[in-house]
Amino acid sequence: MPHQDRPFGLMPSPLSPSQMAAQKRLNDLAWDDTSSSLVWLESRSGHGMLLVDEGLGHAPRELNVDRSARAQVGYGGGDMTVSRGHVYFASEGRLYRQPLAQGTEAPVTPSFGDSAAPTASPDGRWVLYVHSYEGEDRLAAVDAQGAQWPVQVAQGHDFYMQPVWHPIGRRIAWVAWDHPQMPWDGSLLYLADLGSADGGGVRIGNATVIAGDAETSVFQPAFSPHGRSLAYISDAGGWYNLYLYALDTGTHRLLVKVQAELGRPAWIQGMRTYAWAPDGEHIYYIQSSQGYDALYRVEIASGQTRPVAGLEEYTHLSQPAMSSDGLLACVAASPQTPSRVITLDPRSGDVRVVARSSSESIPADRLVVPEPLTWHSEAGEKVHGLFYEPEAQQREERPPLVVLVHGGPTSQATATYSAQAQFLATRGYAVLDLNYRGSSGYGREYRNALRERWGIVDVEDAVGGASHLADAGRVDRERLVIMGGSAGGYTVLQALVQHPGFFRAGVCLYGVTNLFTLATDTHKFEQRYLDSLIGPLPEQAARYRERSPLFAADRIRDPIIVFQGEEDRVVPRAQADEIVQTLRHNGVPHEYHLYPGEGHGWRKAETIEHFYGALETFLKQYVVFN
Repeated sequence: MPHQDRPFGLMPSPLSPSQMAAQKRLNDLAWDDTSSSLVWLESRSGHGMLLVDEGLGHAPRELNVDRSARAQVGYGGGDMTVSRGHVYFASEGRLYRQPLAQGTEAPVTPSFGDSAAPTASPDGRWVLYVHSYEGEDRLAAVDAQGAQWPVQVAQGHDFYMQPVWHPIGRRIAWVAWDHPQMPWDGSLLYLADLGSADGGGVRIGNATVIAGDAETSVFQPAFSPHGRSLAYISDAGGWYNLYLYALDTGTHRLLVKVQAELGRPAWIQGMRTYAWAPDGEHIYYIQSSQGYDALYRVEIASGQTRPVAGLEEYTHLSQPAMSSDGLLACVAASPQTPSRVITLDPRSGDVRVVARSSSESIPADRLVVPEPLTWHSEAGEKVHGLFYEPEAQQREERPPLVVLVHGGPTSQATATYSAQAQFLATRGYAVLDLNYRGSSGYGREYRNALRERWGIVDVEDAVGGASHLADAGRVDRERLVIMGGSAGGYTVLQALVQHPGFFRAGVCLYGVTNLFTLATDTHKFEQRYLDSLIGPLPEQAARYRERSPLFAADRIRDPIIVFQGEEDRVVPRAQADEIVQTLRHNGVPHEYHLYPGEGHGWRKAETIEHFYGALETFLKQYVVFN
């Protein structure tokens, strides 16, 4: 039977559960400053593997076969850096140093706490990094050989990220923030002098806040190669735009002003969206609009910007880095192209694919390209999303719809390769990748629209988006599904509580069920997140109870499948156990899958394969055949 004649939901898909499990994640990359070597980080079934490419004529080599490269401060990130022929990486809380040429890793820091975001000094003597121990975060420095005990460089704030060195090594910059802010709510950009301390260590002086405050977010400081200025991103004007700080005069300059996003919420350490050219006269930056990315270049002297040719096939870009000879490397993807590590020569436009996250054996025309979608809420506010429409031919039947709700909730669905969306769309489900009010990517005002309205606005937009598509005749109103993980799982549960019967079924991955216990049991990074999303405790205790799905779970009547990691530190297992117990008591059709060894998201290949198999079976039972 030709696939266009198969019922929606039963179309033969090129993506099987086992293929979903086989894909790798490409997380970060860095150039060595003394060679043409490019190092990148892959995640393979939970193992963080570092690989090095030494240029044309050399095959990539694996560096850390036995030890996983993975930082664990907060949500992770900032796993590694490269300098002077060595890679420095975090593993099990410690920093390690390993030569790119030959040899094994050696510890640089002692075994206590967690370490992230290492960055080596220009002379190769020191490594500056973020350290977290017993709930206290700080900036620390250690000699690159690990011969001395690390020294504390900066303390006093709840969080630190993105430490960077001046090119002559006498100044450093970093970002810090405090509870109850999240880094995208308000953060501080520090600049400080660096000198020698007694005993051969380092110490800072004249630490000064040069940008940011409790309501202004700053992101990714980076000194110019010639050392005359410090670039950074700020949302002071309502959008994440690019600024320049002159070190000699202490003046700020808005270098790129656009109604688009040049930065992203700093959920993890080590995030980058721009890179200095080695001549110090240009900056290459990623500009995001409506979920689509493009690479631009700005000339420092004139402020003139222009798009950079060569990457037009890619609609999602991240972690740009420039080599000393002017090659740009980044992680790139599109809805039809899984993530790749690529290099671009801006002078010629030549692009080289260095690494792939999958076999790329699926023809592009078998995958679905999403369209940016905008509609209006009942109050007249714009709402955004990306719509994946399966091949319909000339059918009178309309496809079932899966509304995907991203986590965060301060995050964004983008035009990258979404394996989850493609798994569904290629089987004949329409998919709305929802960017409800409160999502990032559409300016600060849109992002702040969720303040004290979490559990209300996101639910309204999930229901509104599904209704918009049904009213337009693009999906089957009687076969609507809502699916999400973490904060998205919370929205799933709230939607089933507030609108019983509207969705045919719900899919909840490690979703929040009890806001009280989330506020007390989650990890440090999100301990005060609910202050802005719901309101402070104990003043808003009634609101916490009113918006906790657990206390209204008796209103849930639609079939639901729940997935949970047994070792989740962000949304602990008890959150899922409690609501599943209520579902069981009330006789609600449900499934519960608990994965040993998994945390907040799936890392193991066997977990990923089982998850997609269970998801497919559940949707067939309650959506396709029901």
